[in-house]
Amino acid sequence: MKIGRTLIAAALAASAVPAVAAVTVLGSTSARLCFEAADARLTPSRESINRCDQALREDNLSDYDSVATYVNRGILRLRMGSYDIAIADFDTALGRDPDQPEAYLNKGIALLRKPDGWAQAVPLFDTALAKRTRRPALAYYGRGVANELGGHVKEAYLDYREASRIEPRWRDPQVELTRFTVRAP
Repeated sequence: MKIGRTLIAAALAASAVPAVAAVTVLGSTSARLCFEAADARLTPSRESINRCDQALREDNLSDYDSVATYVNRGILRLRMGSYDIAIADFDTALGRDPDQPEAYLNKGIALLRKPDGWAQAVPLFDTALAKRTRRPALAYYGRGVANELGGHVKEAYLDYREASRIEPRWRDPQVELTRFTVRAP
């Protein structure tokens, strides 16, 4: 099977991969407000980051809520274009809980926005899937982008196809699939 590809389109897809695997925090604390901002999919404000900071400083957070707040603050920073700081938040979350799948997923997404970050992103997407991320379609899509940027076209095609199968109403994987031509050997 041969699959035609355009790496420029993959680079554009990498910049469009959303970071939306927020980790739920319950209650009415600053940590909850941080989660709501990360989950809202809107352009974050400095105020939303400040709420996350306040939660980490002042709220008496459980270990789970602390890890969740680092992931959620990382998502907000990622959306603001602060990739290195976002990655540091995801690393802090993983240092506290190496089983947190959304930290792996979002770190992979952040790395896609860095030059040659695709190679580091692939195993992060693999781990997010192995640890049962709440957003497997996003993990497959991100891994598809990473694989395509790395020249692994067949793997990219299969990842986009799986993302589309899991979330058939999500248009991004379907759009990526239209760029491929599958030919019999």
